[in-house]
Amino acid sequence: MRLGVAAAVVDGVLLRGDVEVADGRIAAVGLNGAGGSGTAIPGLVDLQVNGFGGVDFASADTAAYRRAGETLLECGVTAYQPTLITAPEDELVAALAEVPREPDGPRIVGAHLEGPFLSPLRLGAHPVAARREPDVGLLERLLDAGPVSEMTLAPELDGALELIDRLNERGVVVSCGHSDATAEQANRAFDRGAATVTHLFNAMRPLGHRDPGIAGAALARDDVVVQLILDGHHLAEETVRVVWRAAVGRVALVSDAVAAAGIGDGTFRLGSVDVEVRDGVVRRGDGVLAGSSLTVLDGVRYLHTLGASLSEAVDAATAVPARVVRRPDLGSLAPGAPADIVVLDDALELRTVLVGGVVRVAA
Repeated sequence: MRLGVAAAVVDGVLLRGDVEVADGRIAAVGLNGAGGSGTAIPGLVDLQVNGFGGVDFASADTAAYRRAGETLLECGVTAYQPTLITAPEDELVAALAEVPREPDGPRIVGAHLEGPFLSPLRLGAHPVAARREPDVGLLERLLDAGPVSEMTLAPELDGALELIDRLNERGVVVSCGHSDATAEQANRAFDRGAATVTHLFNAMRPLGHRDPGIAGAALARDDVVVQLILDGHHLAEETVRVVWRAAVGRVALVSDAVAAAGIGDGTFRLGSVDVEVRDGVVRRGDGVLAGSSLTVLDGVRYLHTLGASLSEAVDAATAVPARVVRRPDLGSLAPGAPADIVVLDDALELRTVLVGGVVRVAA
């Protein structure tokens, strides 16, 4: 099957020509066609999705995951990490048990545990009562409860480095976030194996010229991927430009979406927290930002408008996040890769979505 496109983003390059799919995989790219239109890109990979399509993953069952997955596909996401914010152990264990092992929508990479080992000074919208100090026993119980693929923790906490060691031993990606770490403390964690930073600048020590903190430490290194929420509210445009110039090629776009994403304004839940969405902005009752209603495709478009090439912006939502979670089979249109594909029209509006070569969305 040929897609009938004029070009495709392949290995970070905009390659002219059509794409052929066979047996659920990319068979060929750059094929001469008869006046195709639109651009094929790899399916989007979102590392931080708290909820979507009216579903909050903290309380989702199989049917709810199916509904959320259908809406995610309609937004171009073909692989994601359902994300669970800080909560009591029994609630996290119950939520992890519901993560589907064989989803029938987007691929589920695994669960992202955002907490509970976070800084009390940088909790953001996370509930204070459920925060915990590093505890290896609790960590092991959580990892045994379900398919955890990433954990966000504050690396400056006593015992956090030991947690990083254990997470690495268990094959779980370590992300630093909700942290008051100094640059020195952050570098210790990165040297220990922490690979990425959760929503850079948000819920962390600010960057100062003498005290660059965790954000400055991450930007100064070549081996750390920084995750960004590009909804126009979490980061100023100038901040995004600075980050992009410092870290192009190691920026991963995330949505940090809550249940409102794909739905609209209203009152929703983020774990145990009530949130209000007005004009697309998600806040707790006291005004604290509490996730977003962003789609990753929105982030791609925004980054492109700031000057990133289309292929660079697409990579930030496909190949880079796939690299973070050590999934080379995702985020690629190279021949032989699974045919998880999004076709965009010339206005970058979504036209078609395929997962494993099967058309799941057709505009």
